[in-house]
Amino acid sequence: MNDSGKRTERDSMGPVEIAEDALYGPQTQRAINNFTISSLVMPWQFLSTVILVKKIAAITNMELGLLDQDQGHAIVNSCLKLLKGGLRDHFPVPIYQTGSGTSTNMNVNEVIARLATLEGAEIDANDHVNLGQSSNDVIPTAIHVSTAVGITSQLIPALDTLIETIRVRGREHHDVVKTGRTHLMDALPIRLQAEFEAWAIQLEECCERFNDGLARITRLPLGGTAIGSGVNCHPDFKAIAISKLSQETGVEFSSAASAYKGLSSMDSAVEISGHCKTTATCLFKIANDLRLMNSGPLSGMGEIQLPALQPGSSIMPAKVNPVIPEAVCMAAAQVIGYDTAITICSQSGNFQLNTMMPLIGANLLGAIELISGSCLCLADKAIRDMTIDTERASAALEKNPILVTALNPEIGYLRAAELAKLAVKEGRTILEVARDHTDLPEELLQELLNPENMADGGKK
Repeated sequence: MNDSGKRTERDSMGPVEIAEDALYGPQTQRAINNFTISSLVMPWQFLSTVILVKKIAAITNMELGLLDQDQGHAIVNSCLKLLKGGLRDHFPVPIYQTGSGTSTNMNVNEVIARLATLEGAEIDANDHVNLGQSSNDVIPTAIHVSTAVGITSQLIPALDTLIETIRVRGREHHDVVKTGRTHLMDALPIRLQAEFEAWAIQLEECCERFNDGLARITRLPLGGTAIGSGVNCHPDFKAIAISKLSQETGVEFSSAASAYKGLSSMDSAVEISGHCKTTATCLFKIANDLRLMNSGPLSGMGEIQLPALQPGSSIMPAKVNPVIPEAVCMAAAQVIGYDTAITICSQSGNFQLNTMMPLIGANLLGAIELISGSCLCLADKAIRDMTIDTERASAALEKNPILVTALNPEIGYLRAAELAKLAVKEGRTILEVARDHTDLPEELLQELLNPENMADGGKK
């Protein structure tokens, strides 16, 4: 250590000065010095997955007799300390780094090695922590594992929560019939429960897509090392390590049919990203429907009142805005942006390696976090406690001229259109106008123009 509080270490390119209290080594320091585009670092979910891979690799290499037991246990103990999350500041490598993620892989290797060394073990970042591995197979493996875990433990449960919340509120208001809308214009009657059920089905289909995509994102290229051929990796390493990853995470992983494909192609990540984008569009639709239904309170639709969470204006007293749906729309927009970036990144699979993997991993986990948070926020802070203004919905429905549609089979489209225009002009209901201007019996008019009958498909 010199007077400046730094230590000097060497790597294959020569000496590097590093802060004395830093757990990382020279390759990490070079990354800090060189990658100055942004200070954004890889998500902890990703870094903790890389650490988990290192732990599993050490255990596997001990079982295969490739790593001394003392050294292997020192690596495992270092990983366990890191996985507690208290040393995150020692992983400063930015997202915008070398496209293979080598700097992140070596950052993890170096921190594990130094922790072990401080405990008295002789551990080398490359020779021991990275044994049987390469950045080129560790990083895509970590992308797949962290994504699969995020989907199963975070995203799908959040979707399920939102689906159930929507259905509960729908069942509570089964009897509410309101004006349906197409092109934002009044249309035929609809049950509020049917409107909510459409949202629930949208989200259920998103779950189906993610569950289907898990079949591919759970295929791991671990053991492919540098280009997919597995050089410097024991032939039994990948099967043992992947089995242990499955046990550790509770997600069933398998070995990629081709490690060459797993290193060079990020299409499985793109598939999941596409499902995230689809889910984002569903959340956009639901959030915007809520905003419009909540609009008012006097000049808008006013069919629902979302919970009043905070003042809505710095100048207009008593104004309250639909803040949760607005926040969800912004989150959904970001997910769509992430997907665009991931799609572009996936095109950088040049020959045997994709070289934009860090951004793919960061964006994919970012999308999962935003979707999960949006679902829980909508459920807990908007839909669960919103109130339904049944009187306002009924009043608007009663004057809806589109109810005349039910008379088409009896009097024809053109005549029905005339009655609708007359009802609007005179400010009367279709029932009132039809009584005066048709010969249809009162009983039939009551049956045909009953909004509940129409919401259930009309006259049977």
